[in-house]
Amino acid sequence: MSEWWEQPLEALNTEQWEALCDGCARCCLHKLEDQDTGDIFFTRIRCRYLNENRCSCTRYSERTRLVPECIELTPTNSAALEWLPPTCAYRLRARGEPLPEWHPLRTGDPQSVHAAGISIRGRAISEEHVHPQGYDEHIIHWVE
Repeated sequence: MSEWWEQPLEALNTEQWEALCDGCARCCLHKLEDQDTGDIFFTRIRCRYLNENRCSCTRYSERTRLVPECIELTPTNSAALEWLPPTCAYRLRARGEPLPEWHPLRTGDPQSVHAAGISIRGRAISEEHVHPQGYDEHIIHWVE
């Protein structure tokens, strides 16, 4: 018998959909796009509303109003969002791929994403402390 998270994304209820998030907070990092190639580069700059230690949004219910660029993931748009980290459960499941071994749903431990070194905990800086013209100085490669 398969686990509920192995079902197609469209079959998940709201609670299951939310539980699919591994809590890495990589999606809350600012990204830069090369205008010529379309390549996406992650920076270590995080949204001001992200609690870096908990890797969760402090204003989750109002995030898309406070941050218009914040995209609400849905079963219909998650497959098309190439900027999602390659380890993202939404991206993986949209492609029919399994969850990684370290995913909290598989381990039963919400700290497993941190123990595996996947989360941004201890590796990011708030956008409040970086001038927008300096974002390119904060490009990282540990997300790829």
